[in-house]
Amino acid sequence: MALSCSSLCSQLSLIRHCRLGRNRITHGLYSPYVVCQFRLPLCRHYSSSEVRRGFARYVASKLQWANTKYEDFLKKRFPRFFLLYHTFVEGFKLLFRDAKDIRRIKGKMWSDGVKFQDLPYRDMEKLRQFRRDLIKAIPLVIISIPPFANYLVFVLMYFFPRQLLIPHFWTPSQQLEFRRVYHSLRARHHWPVLKGLECTSQQVKNGHLQRQLKDLCAKVQSGANPKASEILAIRSLFSGPPLGIRRMSVDHMRHISPLLFLTPRLPGFLIGQRLSSHGLELLQLDRGLSRLGVHQLNDSELRQACYLRGLNADVLGVNQCREWLSQWLQVSSSLKGIIIIWICSIDSFFLSPTLKTLMRAKEK
Repeated sequence: MALSCSSLCSQLSLIRHCRLGRNRITHGLYSPYVVCQFRLPLCRHYSSSEVRRGFARYVASKLQWANTKYEDFLKKRFPRFFLLYHTFVEGFKLLFRDAKDIRRIKGKMWSDGVKFQDLPYRDMEKLRQFRRDLIKAIPLVIISIPPFANYLVFVLMYFFPRQLLIPHFWTPSQQLEFRRVYHSLRARHHWPVLKGLECTSQQVKNGHLQRQLKDLCAKVQSGANPKASEILAIRSLFSGPPLGIRRMSVDHMRHISPLLFLTPRLPGFLIGQRLSSHGLELLQLDRGLSRLGVHQLNDSELRQACYLRGLNADVLGVNQCREWLSQWLQVSSSLKGIIIIWICSIDSFFLSPTLKTLMRAKEK
């Protein structure tokens, strides 16, 4: 009987202990407050914005994987079409990057009141080139406006890439080929410009300057390279008659325009204005390049700078281009005001001598 009572008491105490533990759990671990505490971190971790971002990353990764497979397929089955496709894709990337840079440069100019001539050289060159590319692309955009005209545009771009496409959409081989073509078209006007200078020298009243100009023309015709000091010695001839831009004949200006990648198919007064504005822009670029330093340019920038100033840099070495550009800047930096003297060059590397033709300038 005593054993049964003791066992009954122990069972009752055990049941009571279990009930106390259950109440403690009910009021402690599973209370609404604790449940909220556990739910809040989970809600924060799996918020809707993070879910959307994760889904976007997943979709982007799948699209990138599909695009890689598509490019591999084109590369294996249609290599020529893949080259065009790759060129266009990379061209659009470069175009968008340049557009962002132009927006940044323009914003800096508007917010800080910076003028074009006060910008760094690379920003000035990017603005100049982007403006020329935009002018070239406008006719193509106008042609593509009518319905279904975009198919015609694709055909035209395929067969006439040099005339219709901007350099962003040229292949590396096309860039070399088209630069050679443009330079050969430009080189056709060197001889008429030189002969025009020689004929105009008869109108120079100063005998000493007239003799210097004739000697310089004869030196260039013989294939020799004039020195910067020889060119600067006759710079006063290009600030007034008969070689000043306002006194120059229309035919002479029409031969000079292609040397600066300007069209000669305009009225005479428009050609003079374009030559003046283009010459002033190049002078500002020269001053920006002088501030930067020629040695700060990489190989591509160096060749582009020489090509813009009349030299076929693709057939020359980097050191030759750098030396030529340094001489150009030596002449340009010695000019005051807005009088500009140009040296346009053509090089046939080993086969024929360098032809350097003295050109004209802008007058106040």
